[in-house]
Amino acid sequence: MSSCESNCQLDRPSSRQLDLRSDDVIIRDEAITCIDATGKIVLPGFVDPHTHFVFGGYREDEFNLRLQGASYMDIMRMGGGIAATNRATHAASEIELYEEGYKRMERMLDLGITTVEGKTGYGEDTATEDKMLRVMEQLDRDHPVDVVKTYLGAHAVPPSWKGRSGEYIDYLIKEGLPMAAGRAEFCDIFTEEGVFSLEESEKLLRAAKELGFKLKMHADEIEPIGGAGLAAKLGAVSADHLLKAKDEDLFAMRDAGCIACVLPLTAFSLREPYARARFMIDHGLAVALGTDLNPGSCYSQSIPLMIALATIYMKLTIEETITAITLNSAAAIDRADRIGSLEKGKAADVVILDCPGYRHLSYHFAMNLVDTVIKKGDIVRRPCDLSC
Repeated sequence: MSSCESNCQLDRPSSRQLDLRSDDVIIRDEAITCIDATGKIVLPGFVDPHTHFVFGGYREDEFNLRLQGASYMDIMRMGGGIAATNRATHAASEIELYEEGYKRMERMLDLGITTVEGKTGYGEDTATEDKMLRVMEQLDRDHPVDVVKTYLGAHAVPPSWKGRSGEYIDYLIKEGLPMAAGRAEFCDIFTEEGVFSLEESEKLLRAAKELGFKLKMHADEIEPIGGAGLAAKLGAVSADHLLKAKDEDLFAMRDAGCIACVLPLTAFSLREPYARARFMIDHGLAVALGTDLNPGSCYSQSIPLMIALATIYMKLTIEETITAITLNSAAAIDRADRIGSLEKGKAADVVILDCPGYRHLSYHFAMNLVDTVIKKGDIVRRPCDLSC
């Protein structure tokens, strides 16, 4: 994206030919609804391509431990981390998970997010993973924000499988993948030292691919073990985190057309160096930005803070950042042909910002400037909804 314009023409897909010349009209059933965006900014709806937004329980005590110097892996070794959320999610009822997930989606909509990717991964058994998928399926039906579902059975090795990660992968291939096939679009895995090896990751992902899953990976977040290179090798749609990814693996991703999904809110929360998004862009990678909303390493879905971190600390331009939260994020969930930009033939997912110029997204940093949200041509957030 070389520039953003404050005056955008919106052509809503229709079964009949439309020729819209005004930039402030939506045509529905021969009726015209006028939206006065004078002095405001019109952008595509924001896309969050990496979240864990359905979960039980919270881990604020772990956050305080990290503030005192404990590392993410230290907490995992103490029985906390993902395992703690697994226990809480297993204990939570389906309605409890649904109600909390719905509240989080309401906040997403307030922030201009019109499509979100959501992962399973907090079940120590297939039944809990199935429960999480059912919750996301119902939320997708009930809430304006579209939910793109990812199966992440290989998020961590459950305590009952400790020391048997290879056997756990076999269990997921036999039980988990068939349960999620046809329901979750993507399969993901946490490829990391002390979690799942490259060999285990490749075994699971190849099995998932045979069942029709598209692939994602948590790659090279803590140690540079080559997850990004494996993502390129397997034709993954995206590799995510990438804080410690090696140059040669990033170049392999570029050559394979694999999207680099970076998660600055997580690095901020963990006080880790940010992924090298500037280096990636300068070397031809397509970079997307995701929040990584989850109860442990990043309990935040703040698009405004993410924009601030991307521009101030990761050295992206505001134009690159807007692309990374719209079109490139859509590409990271294989939807760039449907959403992520305002052009004829795509869904009318739109955010209107109450500011004089798009650069205010970084200049007026960490503030929610969203005025109105439109999803598939419907106004789903008005100014009074956001301020009253």
